[in-house]
Amino acid sequence: DAVVAYLPSPLDLPPISGKSKTGELEKRSPGNDGPLAALAFKVVTDRHTGKLIYTRVYSGVLEAGTHVFNSTTGKKQRVGRILRMHANKREAVDRLNTGEIGAVIGLSNTITGDTICSIDEPIILEAIEFPAPVLSIAVKPVKRQDRDKLTEALAKLSEEDPTFTVETNEETGDTVLSGMGELHLEILVDRIKREFFVEVDVNEPQVAYRETINS
Repeated sequence: DAVVAYLPSPLDLPPISGKSKTGELEKRSPGNDGPLAALAFKVVTDRHTGKLIYTRVYSGVLEAGTHVFNSTTGKKQRVGRILRMHANKREAVDRLNTGEIGAVIGLSNTITGDTICSIDEPIILEAIEFPAPVLSIAVKPVKRQDRDKLTEALAKLSEEDPTFTVETNEETGDTVLSGMGELHLEILVDRIKREFFVEVDVNEPQVAYRETINS
């Protein structure tokens, strides 16, 4: 009740700024009558429904079953279903109005920070900046046959979390995971085991030493 009584309505907020297709600064005023401008701010991989794109609508209306334009990647996509999330409960809705937040199914080529907008009036909103990872570990599957499952799991997790990166050290052969700290990486390793059913061994990344010949 306090939120409703004291915080401003999304319609009372100032216009949001972005770049047009020509690179010029453009502003979009909040309201359902304007062209669509929405930001994908979170990606979650769901075992049952697939990829959920959490989206906040800044202008216009995002409707299920319509085609939208990802101005960040330059790809046209179709909105499948739209869900309003209530903790672990989901409510299917037909549309998201200006100021609303929902999870969209069907935007397979969208990642965190992408702009979803009208095809006829594209705009690129300010992207989210993420800090660089600070800690790394090396992982490998306990069973050889789980190698492909591990690769798939890491691809999905890195797609969800831009602060989590995966790379293969060609010299040592290690699969190196980098994140924001020990707890961050522990949670990701736990998710690999719990959600993707892949048992992994965790070690410190190896360092490839080189020798040189002096004259």
